Amino acid sequence: MSDLTAQAGAIPRAWKRLDKAWGASALIVLLVAVLNPGELAYVLQSTLSNITHTGIFILFAVLAVGYLKASGAEATIAKAFEGQEVRMIVLAAAFGGLSPFCSCEVIPFIAALLAMGAPLSAVMAFWLASPLMDPPMFLITSGTLGVDFAVAKAISAVALGLFGGFGVKLLMPTGIFNDILRPVEKTGCGCGSDPFSGKPVWAFWRENTRIDTFRREVIANALFLGKWLLLAYLIEALMIRHVPAEWIGATLGGDGLQPIVLGALLGGPAYLNGYAAVPLISGLIEQGMSQGAAMAFVLAGGVSCIPAAIAVWALVKPRVFFSYLGFAFAGSLMAGMAWGAYSAL
Repeated sequence: MSDLTAQAGAIPRAWKRLDKAWGASALIVLLVAVLNPGELAYVLQSTLSNITHTGIFILFAVLAVGYLKASGAEATIAKAFEGQEVRMIVLAAAFGGLSPFCSCEVIPFIAALLAMGAPLSAVMAFWLASPLMDPPMFLITSGTLGVDFAVAKAISAVALGLFGGFGVKLLMPTGIFNDILRPVEKTGCGCGSDPFSGKPVWAFWRENTRIDTFRREVIANALFLGKWLLLAYLIEALMIRHVPAEWIGATLGGDGLQPIVLGALLGGPAYLNGYAAVPLISGLIEQGMSQGAAMAFVLAGGVSCIPAAIAVWALVKPRVFFSYLGFAFAGSLMAGMAWGAYSAL
Protein backbone atom coordinates (compact mmCIF):
# COMPACT_ATOMS: atom_id res chain seq x y z
CA MET A 1 0.00 0.00 0.00
CA SER A 2 2.82 2.36 0.88
CA ASP A 3 4.47 1.58 -2.48
CA LEU A 4 1.30 2.59 -4.32
CA THR A 5 1.08 5.79 -2.31
CA ALA A 6 4.71 6.62 -3.07
CA GLN A 7 4.18 5.96 -6.79
CA ALA A 8 1.06 8.15 -6.81
CA GLY A 9 2.97 10.96 -5.15
CA ALA A 10 5.84 10.68 -7.61
CA ILE A 11 3.65 11.65 -10.56
CA PRO A 12 2.78 15.18 -9.33
CA ARG A 13 6.41 15.71 -8.29
CA ALA A 14 7.63 14.70 -11.73
CA TRP A 15 5.03 17.01 -13.32
CA LYS A 16 6.29 19.95 -11.26
CA ARG A 17 9.89 19.27 -12.29
CA LEU A 18 9.00 18.97 -15.98
CA ASP A 19 9.76 22.09 -18.00
CA LYS A 20 6.45 22.81 -19.70
CA ALA A 21 7.99 24.43 -22.81
CA TRP A 22 10.30 21.50 -23.56
CA GLY A 23 7.46 19.09 -22.76
CA ALA A 24 5.05 20.89 -25.08
CA SER A 25 7.59 20.79 -27.93
CA ALA A 26 8.14 17.07 -27.45
CA LEU A 27 4.39 16.48 -27.33
CA ILE A 28 3.84 18.39 -30.59
CA VAL A 29 6.49 16.34 -32.40
CA LEU A 30 5.03 13.11 -30.98
CA LEU A 31 1.47 14.00 -31.97
CA VAL A 32 2.51 14.94 -35.50
CA ALA A 33 4.48 11.69 -35.83
CA VAL A 34 1.50 9.63 -34.67
CA LEU A 35 -1.45 11.50 -36.18
CA ASN A 36 0.04 12.90 -39.37
CA PRO A 37 3.44 11.32 -40.07
CA GLY A 38 3.54 12.76 -43.58
CA GLU A 39 3.83 16.26 -42.07
CA LEU A 40 6.65 15.43 -39.65
CA ALA A 41 9.50 16.09 -42.09
CA TYR A 42 8.05 19.48 -43.03
CA VAL A 43 7.50 20.52 -39.41
CA LEU A 44 11.02 19.55 -38.34
CA GLN A 45 12.65 21.06 -41.44
CA SER A 46 10.73 24.34 -41.09
CA THR A 47 11.58 24.57 -37.39
CA LEU A 48 15.28 23.85 -37.94
CA SER A 49 15.46 26.33 -40.81
CA ASN A 50 13.91 29.11 -38.72
CA ILE A 51 16.16 28.43 -35.72
CA THR A 52 19.22 28.43 -37.99
CA HIS A 53 18.10 31.72 -39.55
CA THR A 54 17.79 33.42 -36.16
CA GLY A 55 20.82 31.67 -34.64
CA ILE A 56 23.17 34.65 -34.98
CA PHE A 57 20.61 36.90 -33.30
CA ILE A 58 20.14 34.40 -30.48
CA LEU A 59 23.93 34.32 -29.99
CA PHE A 60 24.16 38.11 -29.78
CA ALA A 61 21.16 38.16 -27.46
CA VAL A 62 22.55 35.73 -24.91
CA LEU A 63 25.97 37.39 -24.94
CA ALA A 64 24.36 40.82 -24.43
CA VAL A 65 22.32 39.64 -21.46
CA GLY A 66 25.34 37.90 -19.99
CA TYR A 67 27.38 41.11 -20.24
CA LEU A 68 24.62 43.28 -18.73
CA LYS A 69 24.16 40.89 -15.81
CA ALA A 70 27.86 40.30 -15.17
CA SER A 71 28.72 43.99 -15.26
CA GLY A 72 25.80 44.97 -13.01
CA ALA A 73 24.46 47.42 -15.62
CA GLU A 74 20.97 47.19 -14.13
CA ALA A 75 22.05 49.45 -11.26
CA THR A 76 22.33 52.42 -13.63
CA ILE A 77 18.57 52.26 -14.26
CA ALA A 78 17.93 53.53 -10.74
CA LYS A 79 19.37 56.90 -11.77
CA ALA A 80 16.33 57.43 -13.99
CA PHE A 81 14.25 57.86 -10.85
CA GLU A 82 16.14 60.85 -9.48
CA GLY A 83 15.38 64.53 -10.01
CA GLN A 84 12.40 66.37 -11.49
CA GLU A 85 9.25 64.31 -12.18
CA VAL A 86 8.99 65.00 -15.91
CA ARG A 87 12.65 64.06 -16.35
CA MET A 88 12.03 60.88 -14.35
CA ILE A 89 9.11 59.87 -16.57
CA VAL A 90 11.10 60.36 -19.76
CA LEU A 91 14.18 58.51 -18.51
CA ALA A 92 12.11 55.72 -16.92
CA ALA A 93 10.31 55.07 -20.20
CA ALA A 94 13.60 55.07 -22.12
CA PHE A 95 15.41 52.80 -19.65
CA GLY A 96 12.36 50.54 -19.47
CA GLY A 97 12.73 49.79 -23.17
CA LEU A 98 16.35 48.77 -22.64
CA SER A 99 16.35 47.04 -19.27
CA PRO A 100 17.38 43.36 -19.02
CA PHE A 101 14.99 42.62 -16.13
CA CYS A 102 12.90 39.48 -16.03
CA SER A 103 9.27 39.95 -14.97
CA CYS A 104 9.79 38.76 -11.41
CA GLU A 105 13.11 40.55 -10.91
CA VAL A 106 11.36 43.87 -11.52
CA ILE A 107 9.24 43.37 -8.36
CA PRO A 108 11.95 44.08 -5.73
CA PHE A 109 13.32 46.87 -7.93
CA ILE A 110 9.95 48.62 -8.17
CA ALA A 111 9.17 47.93 -4.51
CA ALA A 112 12.43 49.65 -3.52
CA LEU A 113 11.65 52.63 -5.75
CA LEU A 114 8.15 53.10 -4.37
CA ALA A 115 9.36 52.67 -0.80
CA MET A 116 11.94 55.39 -1.41
CA GLY A 117 9.25 57.75 -2.65
CA ALA A 118 9.69 57.54 -6.42
CA PRO A 119 6.54 58.94 -8.06
CA LEU A 120 4.06 56.42 -9.46
CA SER A 121 4.13 58.29 -12.79
CA ALA A 122 7.78 57.37 -13.38
CA VAL A 123 7.27 53.85 -12.06
CA MET A 124 4.30 53.36 -14.40
CA ALA A 125 6.40 54.56 -17.34
CA PHE A 126 9.06 51.99 -16.52
CA TRP A 127 6.54 49.23 -15.83
CA LEU A 128 4.79 49.64 -19.17
CA ALA A 129 7.95 49.83 -21.27
CA SER A 130 9.99 47.17 -19.48
CA PRO A 131 8.22 43.96 -20.66
CA LEU A 132 8.10 45.12 -24.29
CA MET A 133 11.68 45.53 -25.40
CA ASP A 134 15.21 44.75 -24.31
CA PRO A 135 18.45 44.13 -26.25
CA PRO A 136 17.87 40.42 -26.95
CA MET A 137 14.23 41.05 -27.88
CA PHE A 138 15.34 43.70 -30.37
CA LEU A 139 17.81 41.31 -31.98
CA ILE A 140 15.33 38.42 -32.22
CA THR A 141 12.62 40.73 -33.60
CA SER A 142 15.02 42.20 -36.16
CA GLY A 143 16.04 38.76 -37.36
CA THR A 144 12.46 37.50 -37.73
CA LEU A 145 10.20 40.46 -38.45
CA GLY A 146 12.74 42.90 -39.82
CA VAL A 147 14.67 45.86 -38.47
CA ASP A 148 11.84 48.29 -39.27
CA PHE A 149 9.37 46.38 -37.11
CA ALA A 150 11.91 46.05 -34.29
CA VAL A 151 12.67 49.79 -34.35
CA ALA A 152 8.96 50.61 -34.46
CA LYS A 153 8.29 48.32 -31.50
CA ALA A 154 11.15 49.88 -29.52
CA ILE A 155 9.80 53.38 -30.23
CA SER A 156 6.29 52.21 -29.34
CA ALA A 157 7.54 50.72 -26.05
CA VAL A 158 9.05 54.07 -25.01
CA ALA A 159 5.97 55.95 -26.25
CA LEU A 160 3.69 53.62 -24.29
CA GLY A 161 5.76 54.27 -21.18
CA LEU A 162 5.50 58.02 -21.72
CA PHE A 163 1.75 57.73 -22.31
CA GLY A 164 1.22 55.87 -19.04
CA GLY A 165 3.63 58.02 -17.06
CA PHE A 166 2.16 61.35 -18.07
CA GLY A 167 -1.35 59.88 -17.84
CA VAL A 168 -0.74 59.03 -14.18
CA LYS A 169 0.75 62.49 -13.58
CA LEU A 170 -2.39 64.14 -14.97
CA LEU A 171 -4.68 61.92 -12.87
CA MET A 172 -2.79 62.34 -9.59
CA PRO A 173 -4.88 65.35 -8.41
CA THR A 174 -8.03 63.19 -8.51
CA GLY A 175 -6.75 61.08 -5.60
CA ILE A 176 -7.20 57.80 -7.49
CA PHE A 177 -3.55 56.94 -6.92
CA ASN A 178 -3.41 57.59 -3.19
CA ASP A 179 -2.51 54.61 -0.96
CA ILE A 180 -1.58 52.31 -3.81
CA LEU A 181 0.70 49.66 -2.31
CA ARG A 182 -0.14 46.16 -1.14
CA PRO A 183 1.85 44.60 1.71
CA VAL A 184 4.94 43.27 -0.08
CA GLU A 185 6.18 39.73 0.55
CA LYS A 186 9.35 38.10 -0.67
CA THR A 187 8.82 36.67 -4.11
CA GLY A 188 11.38 33.88 -4.07
CA CYS A 189 11.76 34.14 -7.80
CA GLY A 190 15.46 33.27 -7.65
CA CYS A 191 16.63 36.00 -9.97
CA GLY A 192 19.48 37.08 -7.76
CA SER A 193 20.22 40.02 -5.49
CA ASP A 194 18.37 43.30 -5.50
CA PRO A 195 19.43 45.05 -8.72
CA PHE A 196 18.64 48.49 -7.25
CA SER A 197 21.96 48.70 -5.42
CA GLY A 198 25.58 48.59 -6.50
CA LYS A 199 27.65 50.10 -9.26
CA PRO A 200 28.35 48.61 -12.68
CA VAL A 201 31.77 47.12 -13.40
CA TRP A 202 32.04 47.26 -17.18
CA ALA A 203 35.30 45.26 -17.33
CA PHE A 204 33.65 42.32 -15.57
CA TRP A 205 36.28 39.80 -16.73
CA ARG A 206 38.68 41.09 -14.10
CA GLU A 207 36.63 39.46 -11.34
CA ASN A 208 36.11 35.71 -11.09
CA THR A 209 32.66 36.02 -9.54
CA ARG A 210 31.49 38.18 -12.43
CA ILE A 211 32.96 35.77 -14.96
CA ASP A 212 30.95 33.02 -13.27
CA THR A 213 27.86 35.22 -13.50
CA PHE A 214 28.48 35.80 -17.21
CA ARG A 215 28.87 32.07 -17.88
CA ARG A 216 25.77 31.20 -15.84
CA GLU A 217 23.63 33.86 -17.50
CA VAL A 218 24.73 32.93 -21.03
CA ILE A 219 23.86 29.27 -20.47
CA ALA A 220 20.57 30.05 -18.73
CA ASN A 221 19.44 32.51 -21.39
CA ALA A 222 20.51 30.25 -24.26
CA LEU A 223 18.34 27.49 -22.81
CA PHE A 224 15.50 29.94 -22.11
CA LEU A 225 15.48 31.41 -25.61
CA GLY A 226 16.04 28.02 -27.19
CA LYS A 227 13.10 26.30 -25.53
CA TRP A 228 10.61 29.08 -26.28
CA LEU A 229 11.73 29.62 -29.87
CA LEU A 230 11.64 25.88 -30.52
CA LEU A 231 8.06 25.73 -29.27
CA ALA A 232 7.07 28.84 -31.20
CA TYR A 233 8.57 27.65 -34.48
CA LEU A 234 6.87 24.27 -34.13
CA ILE A 235 3.53 26.02 -33.60
CA GLU A 236 4.26 28.39 -36.50
CA ALA A 237 4.93 25.46 -38.84
CA LEU A 238 1.63 23.81 -37.89
CA MET A 239 -0.25 27.12 -38.09
CA ILE A 240 0.99 27.95 -41.58
CA ARG A 241 0.13 24.45 -42.74
CA HIS A 242 -3.29 24.06 -41.13
CA VAL A 243 -4.82 27.45 -40.22
CA PRO A 244 -6.61 28.83 -43.30
CA ALA A 245 -4.97 32.01 -44.54
CA GLU A 246 -8.41 33.24 -45.58
CA TRP A 247 -9.59 33.10 -41.95
CA ILE A 248 -6.59 35.05 -40.65
CA GLY A 249 -6.90 37.57 -43.45
CA ALA A 250 -10.61 38.07 -42.89
CA THR A 251 -10.27 38.39 -39.11
CA LEU A 252 -6.98 40.20 -38.56
CA GLY A 253 -6.16 41.54 -42.01
CA GLY A 254 -7.18 44.56 -43.99
CA ASP A 255 -7.44 48.21 -43.11
CA GLY A 256 -9.41 49.96 -40.41
CA LEU A 257 -9.60 49.77 -36.65
CA GLN A 258 -11.25 46.35 -36.23
CA PRO A 259 -8.19 44.12 -36.87
CA ILE A 260 -6.07 46.34 -34.61
CA VAL A 261 -8.62 46.13 -31.78
CA LEU A 262 -8.83 42.36 -32.20
CA GLY A 263 -5.04 42.11 -32.22
CA ALA A 264 -4.84 44.02 -28.93
CA LEU A 265 -7.64 41.96 -27.36
CA LEU A 266 -6.08 38.66 -28.43
CA GLY A 267 -2.60 39.72 -27.34
CA GLY A 268 -3.03 38.99 -23.62
CA PRO A 269 -4.59 35.50 -23.67
CA ALA A 270 -2.65 34.32 -26.73
CA TYR A 271 0.76 35.59 -25.62
CA LEU A 272 3.05 32.69 -24.66
CA ASN A 273 6.24 34.59 -24.10
CA GLY A 274 7.86 37.71 -25.57
CA TYR A 275 10.40 35.72 -27.55
CA ALA A 276 7.97 33.02 -28.60
CA ALA A 277 5.52 35.66 -29.83
CA VAL A 278 7.94 36.88 -32.51
CA PRO A 279 7.85 33.78 -34.78
CA LEU A 280 4.13 33.36 -34.09
CA ILE A 281 3.50 36.90 -35.33
CA SER A 282 5.69 36.16 -38.35
CA GLY A 283 3.45 33.20 -39.18
CA LEU A 284 0.28 35.24 -38.68
CA ILE A 285 1.56 38.02 -40.94
CA GLU A 286 2.37 35.41 -43.57
CA GLN A 287 -1.20 34.17 -43.26
CA GLY A 288 -2.68 37.64 -43.72
CA MET A 289 -2.52 39.49 -40.39
CA SER A 290 -2.21 43.24 -40.88
CA GLN A 291 0.88 45.10 -39.71
CA GLY A 292 -1.19 47.29 -37.39
CA ALA A 293 -2.83 44.27 -35.75
CA ALA A 294 0.59 42.63 -35.35
CA MET A 295 2.01 45.66 -33.55
CA ALA A 296 -1.05 45.95 -31.29
CA PHE A 297 -0.79 42.21 -30.51
CA VAL A 298 2.86 42.27 -29.41
CA LEU A 299 2.44 45.44 -27.35
CA ALA A 300 -0.80 44.54 -25.57
CA GLY A 301 0.35 40.96 -25.12
CA GLY A 302 3.74 41.93 -23.73
CA VAL A 303 2.23 44.18 -21.06
CA SER A 304 -0.76 42.04 -20.12
CA CYS A 305 0.83 38.58 -20.32
CA ILE A 306 0.77 36.67 -17.05
CA PRO A 307 4.36 37.26 -15.79
CA ALA A 308 4.29 41.01 -16.48
CA ALA A 309 0.78 41.42 -15.03
CA ILE A 310 1.67 39.46 -11.90
CA ALA A 311 4.63 41.77 -11.32
CA VAL A 312 2.17 44.68 -11.11
CA TRP A 313 -0.62 42.86 -9.24
CA ALA A 314 1.84 41.69 -6.57
CA LEU A 315 2.72 45.23 -5.54
CA VAL A 316 -0.22 47.58 -6.07
CA LYS A 317 -3.94 47.69 -5.39
CA PRO A 318 -6.50 46.79 -8.08
CA ARG A 319 -7.23 50.35 -9.23
CA VAL A 320 -3.57 50.82 -10.15
CA PHE A 321 -3.43 47.41 -11.80
CA PHE A 322 -6.45 48.12 -14.00
CA SER A 323 -5.06 51.56 -14.83
CA TYR A 324 -1.91 49.78 -15.98
CA LEU A 325 -3.97 47.51 -18.26
CA GLY A 326 -6.01 50.45 -19.52
CA PHE A 327 -2.96 52.47 -20.49
CA ALA A 328 -1.50 49.37 -22.15
CA PHE A 329 -4.61 48.67 -24.23
CA ALA A 330 -5.14 52.28 -25.32
CA GLY A 331 -1.46 52.78 -26.09
CA SER A 332 -1.33 49.53 -28.08
CA LEU A 333 -4.26 50.65 -30.21
CA MET A 334 -2.62 53.99 -30.99
CA ALA A 335 0.72 52.34 -31.79
CA GLY A 336 -0.99 49.75 -33.98
CA MET A 337 -2.83 52.44 -35.92
CA ALA A 338 0.36 54.47 -36.36
CA TRP A 339 2.41 51.48 -37.54
CA GLY A 340 -0.39 50.29 -39.81
CA ALA A 341 -0.63 53.73 -41.42
CA TYR A 342 3.15 53.94 -41.85
CA SER A 343 3.34 50.43 -43.34
CA ALA A 344 0.64 51.31 -45.86
CA LEU A 345 2.66 54.23 -47.27
